[in-house]
Amino acid sequence: MLLKIYPNNPNQKDLDRVASTLRDGGLVIYPTDTLYAIGCDALNVRAVERICRIKGVDPQKSKLSIVCHDLSEAGAYTRIDNDAFKLLKRHLPGAFTFILPAGADLPRIYKSRREVGLRIPDNPIALELVRTLGNPLLTMSVHDPASDNEEPEYLTDPELIHEKFDGRVDLVIDGGIGRTEGSTVVDCTASPFTILRQGRGAIDL
Repeated sequence: MLLKIYPNNPNQKDLDRVASTLRDGGLVIYPTDTLYAIGCDALNVRAVERICRIKGVDPQKSKLSIVCHDLSEAGAYTRIDNDAFKLLKRHLPGAFTFILPAGADLPRIYKSRREVGLRIPDNPIALELVRTLGNPLLTMSVHDPASDNEEPEYLTDPELIHEKFDGRVDLVIDGGIGRTEGSTVVDCTASPFTILRQGRGAIDL
């Protein structure tokens, strides 16, 4: 199903509908401030496992990332020391994934590597969806790193994304044409902090 939501004024009834799908263990594709992403309720382990199967990811070996509404919520699911907090406060919401030690409230599936990626994207649909759900979203880009010939339109056009993932996800949010560049990934688990991948977000460590 393709559901149009306007980023300038997300309709609460539509957000409630998407959140209900997520609470039932559904998978949703939604816009961020970088690429479109596949998300599920981060605390629903079966839904997390379902996304990992679709993306061909081993949750025991790969870094998993969550989307939170703000740093207050993030504090329940990650461990943020003072230096990291100052860095995050300066750059979020924004096009960054910060790798942090996993917090106590995350399910065990996240803790095999004892770290988790944190995103607070500068996108009102994503932020309002997390707020409405009341839980973080597990998030993975729709991009397939193994596909060298992937057309940019299949990463940015929600109608084509819906065509590509029809039958594998429960709902696709049409929040307008997306971007083609991923987030900048910053490892905050050791000092000094390091940039693991330069993406759309500009940062000075």
